[in-house]
Amino acid sequence: MTALSPAERILLSPGIDSPGEIDLEAIAWTRGAVVNYRPLDRCEATIVGSKRRAVITVNGRSPPERRRFSLAHELGHWHHHRGRMLFCGGRDVCNFANGPLDPERQADAFASDLILPNYLLGPRLRRVKQPTLAAAREIAEEYSASLTATLFKMTVLNRFPMIIACHNKKKRRWFEISPMVQPWWFPLDSLDRATFAADMLFNGAAEQTFPRKMPADAWFGFKGCDRFEVEEQSFRLPDDEILTVLKLPDEAVA
Repeated sequence: MTALSPAERILLSPGIDSPGEIDLEAIAWTRGAVVNYRPLDRCEATIVGSKRRAVITVNGRSPPERRRFSLAHELGHWHHHRGRMLFCGGRDVCNFANGPLDPERQADAFASDLILPNYLLGPRLRRVKQPTLAAAREIAEEYSASLTATLFKMTVLNRFPMIIACHNKKKRRWFEISPMVQPWWFPLDSLDRATFAADMLFNGAAEQTFPRKMPADAWFGFKGCDRFEVEEQSFRLPDDEILTVLKLPDEAVA
């Protein structure tokens, strides 16, 4: 059995065994933190605390899933970075472009494990046949999580040979690959105009209702990739970005 993360140990301590029981305000209170919601202009959330007590303020203007992840993110700071005063902007929270040693990425990892704990999500994924946006949205609703955070966790839990990649109109911002995938399946730096993702981002095309096949050389540059096809499905993010889910062929598995 995989070792439990600090966030998962917090959840298991009171015996939480379903996503509906993950009450973040109650968890914050047990950790010595009071939560306030009010409009914030320059950040998504802040935490100010001493050694034992903290006040977390979350942007009340943000959507519910965003507020939830922001609160969990600040609890991650409270766990990992106690004693600091932190102001977390929109690019700090749920930003998987940050490096693994970045304090914001550490707080995001804690938030991910608190909202989408592996010990609950792993068994849930066994009922998923394909990593589609529809399947991810169903899980996101169950866990009151964002679609991006849900897809990221689905990828790292290594159930499917998949990649998620975020692009803007100039470049790839970040990506995540399932551990089972061979390392040379590395997405290109910029979007090929032949992809469905580019059609959405540059031409305003509608979101696909199901994954569609695409030649692998539209997404990858390794020798021989033109022999394969991938399944592609994308959705729009804020700030003129797009997130793509790529289901890879069996040959991509290590």
